[in-house]
Amino acid sequence: MKTAVVTDSTAYIPKEVRDKLNIHMIPLSVIFGNETYKEEIEIQAEEFYEEVKTKELPTTSQPSTGEFVTLFENLAKDYDAVISIHLSSGISGTYQGAVTAGEMVEGIEVYPFDSEISCMVQGFYVLEAAEMAQAGKAPEEILVRLDEMKKSVRAYFMVDDLAHLQRGGRLSSAQAIIGSLLQVKPLLHFENKKIVPFEKIRTRKKAMKRIVDLLEEDAKSGEAYQAVIIHANQKAEAEEWKAELEAKLPNVEFSVSYFGAVIGSHLGEGSMGLGWVKK
Repeated sequence: MKTAVVTDSTAYIPKEVRDKLNIHMIPLSVIFGNETYKEEIEIQAEEFYEEVKTKELPTTSQPSTGEFVTLFENLAKDYDAVISIHLSSGISGTYQGAVTAGEMVEGIEVYPFDSEISCMVQGFYVLEAAEMAQAGKAPEEILVRLDEMKKSVRAYFMVDDLAHLQRGGRLSSAQAIIGSLLQVKPLLHFENKKIVPFEKIRTRKKAMKRIVDLLEEDAKSGEAYQAVIIHANQKAEAEEWKAELEAKLPNVEFSVSYFGAVIGSHLGEGSMGLGWVKK
């Protein structure tokens, strides 16, 4: 059985990696006024962070069911099955779009998978699925492995400016004002598919240290982990953090990724995250 792997743009997997592993990507969009851009195709992360310096933060939109149907129908010409891995259904209807389209398309078996997370931590599932698909593994076997991974996936992130969260309905105006005055850096994580506060921490430095403490708790078992540092237009800081963590945690393999246009619209520039999974 030949299995295709699909994900959406919020996994932020570089194009060269997608091409190498034959990963098919469906984009979400950012909307500046009357202009709509498909992220990772018509607007890259660097361009997005430049745009928002001079414009209001955009709104975002998920792919239409029709876009999924077209993609799945094209894949049906060459594949028997598709595993479609998407950002958490608690923050976007993208996963549901894949479910609906999968029920409409004939000639290919569609297996939607809710990552219950986003960004390159979602990408961990995609890369694993793609490698297994290339090795000829059956979709059912791949899904068992993805569910196994879910048990050890963790991700925490910190926003630099509470205004973005407040605008997106994540914090009340009062909380945002008080938080800004106190320089609170809320640590956030996904719980039951939604973004919720994990802890409130006073400074950026302490927030980042707290995330490292959480990783160390898991990594002290000595088992091999892969981890990703995710930044919102803070590449130099992310690379510096990576070098520090590599020296401290030799059993963890680190990489650097980014919050692209869609997720960056909700978190804002300066945000930083760290996610990991047991290898």
